[in-house]
Amino acid sequence: MKNNLIITIGRQFGSGGREIGKILSEMLNLKYYDKELILEASKASGLCTEHFERADEKAPNRFFNALSKGWLSGASGMPTSGGWSDEMVFKFQADVIREIAERESAVIVGRCADYILRDHPGCVSAFIHADMDDCVQRIVSRNCGIDEREARELAHKRNKLRTAYYNFYTDKVWGDGASYDICINSSIVGTQGAAELIALFARKKMEMNTPK
Repeated sequence: MKNNLIITIGRQFGSGGREIGKILSEMLNLKYYDKELILEASKASGLCTEHFERADEKAPNRFFNALSKGWLSGASGMPTSGGWSDEMVFKFQADVIREIAERESAVIVGRCADYILRDHPGCVSAFIHADMDDCVQRIVSRNCGIDEREARELAHKRNKLRTAYYNFYTDKVWGDGASYDICINSSIVGTQGAAELIALFARKKMEMNTPK
């Protein structure tokens, strides 16, 4: 496995995680993957993008608890009445994430990338959170016509979906400090400051992994 630098970013909805990822990609000259993973997985699997968009960062409708961890190790998916199970779609996307980590350094936002790449020596996992009022203001600013009450409700809904998705496909807890290398409150340091802290941490980790 190549010692590429892979920075994975988990994030609360509205915390600025996507913006921080883009700043990092420019700062460190890394490829950036967010929604781009859907297109990559679609091309690799031959499935249409709708399959991946439907299951994107959402736990399956049917929770096969005894099997949930098997999709990461190559277990076969069980097609639903709609064709492909959410678990099988997740496996295709996980394979693409591994292939990306093998071929290049990159920033990957969400989609359990930190867990999928947990054995990759160059993986740095970060989680971004923020005060709810700041999340609400960011959501309102990027969604025309939405008010603060609706933004708050949307944030709670999206965070619940991300929690269920992450906790289903991994053996860790979404947003828990023990699940990541570094957790940052973007309300305190801002998006630029958060990117700089992650970059500093990543450089330190890469130095530690470099043979003397």
